[in-house]
Amino acid sequence: MRVVVTGADGFVGRHLIDHLTECGDDVLALTGPRSSSQLGPSVDVLDDRALRGAIAPFAPDALVNLAGLSSIAECDADPMACFRVNLLGAAGVCLALRDVAPRARLVLIGSGEMYGPVPEGKRAAESDPLVATNVYAAAKVGAEVAAIAFHRSDGLDVVAARPFNHLGPGQRTTFSVPSFARQLEAIRARRAVGVLEVGNLDAVRDFLHVRDVVRAYRFLIEHGASGASYNVCSGEARTIRSIVEELIGLSGVDARIVVDPARVRPLDIPRLVGNPSRLWELGWKPRYAVRDALAGVLTEAEGQMSQAHAAPPPGVG
Repeated sequence: MRVVVTGADGFVGRHLIDHLTECGDDVLALTGPRSSSQLGPSVDVLDDRALRGAIAPFAPDALVNLAGLSSIAECDADPMACFRVNLLGAAGVCLALRDVAPRARLVLIGSGEMYGPVPEGKRAAESDPLVATNVYAAAKVGAEVAAIAFHRSDGLDVVAARPFNHLGPGQRTTFSVPSFARQLEAIRARRAVGVLEVGNLDAVRDFLHVRDVVRAYRFLIEHGASGASYNVCSGEARTIRSIVEELIGLSGVDARIVVDPARVRPLDIPRLVGNPSRLWELGWKPRYAVRDALAGVLTEAEGQMSQAHAAPPPGVG
């Protein structure tokens, strides 16, 4: 297959490119407008001419849209930037495909956050109402509504993925788990007191290894039904506390957990768990353990700490 990946320089984008390449696909990686990555051309999804100019000569079979702001905190801090990139950028991708690659399949990446809080004992299904409780989720809902409208009015081949939480190396330390791993490695290296600062540990989430998430995206290119939405999740409920405790156990350090009020989001969803049945019935199931993802995050943090320690101070060398 010939696959375009927008937002290719992000956390998930890099893993997706690796997976597509391993599968023998021809990949066009489009990075963000301010990216320094050498993965591929830097294209702003809000720039219609540049986007179409990149897509048209490649003649893709599919496009996976990962372009956008992925941090809820960043979206809350700048709602207009969130709506511009996550909503209008997605609409721009739809228009570009409609006009220059009308037979290509679009895998639009949404989020489990689109469902809002999921009651105890229930798992969110694709038929449930979408109840956005933050700017990030609202933009994702709008993007999916727009894409499905293009599917209905213009025949655009759209499959909507709704991923829940995913873990693995390559995620920025502004996200919780890599931040925890970095703190634990600092404790291990005795460059910090034995305190692990955390946010709300009682929140319940649905976790997958990022390698399973990108497997699901490629699987949907080949097997998803046009116009349909699919949860990408495990269906298993886990507290953030259980993730933190497993991370501490894997690190082997003695850390005292302390809740930092600055890390607690005031509108944090208490429980967010998905029902994976629709995707699983197509033949996809997870292969990788969350524990392996956590181990990978710790290994990455250890390498980053080693590099930082080995680097000469500013002005030296």
